[in-house]
Amino acid sequence: MALYYQDDAVQVTSEAILAGGRRVPIAEIRYVWHAKGRTTLAVRGRVLSRGILVLLLSLPPLVAVFCALSLVWSAPERGWLPVLLTLAGCVLLALAAVPFLELPLGWLDRSYERGNRVHELWVQAHGRELLLLRTPDALRFGQIYRAVQRAVENHTYDR
Repeated sequence: MALYYQDDAVQVTSEAILAGGRRVPIAEIRYVWHAKGRTTLAVRGRVLSRGILVLLLSLPPLVAVFCALSLVWSAPERGWLPVLLTLAGCVLLALAAVPFLELPLGWLDRSYERGNRVHELWVQAHGRELLLLRTPDALRFGQIYRAVQRAVENHTYDR
């Protein structure tokens, strides 16, 4: 028996798929497909928080550009030396802040990995269509879907 995927709720082996309290033998699966499910509140919240995070990451550079242009515009009145020193200090401050962007950018990356919709895994077995899995986690869904495909393909070739 080959193990294709396993986590706390789903197990895909060369003999059967265990998901959602159901056990579906690979030999009885005739067709596998995926569909988009209805959007849940968690997915909507993820998309909203992603938008807020992008906004919060975008505003400081825009404000900095506006301030820099204002300083350059007022340089003839204030003198070039204080303006250039202020701009150099701001650039150094921005460079010092770059490592701290790792955390919010990591959150943004994980948000895109998890996706923005609900995915459903369906199989045709026992002469009927069965919903095996419904998850908003796109990365996990892709791993499970590919494992089911491999298990079914390898079982078909073994016959």
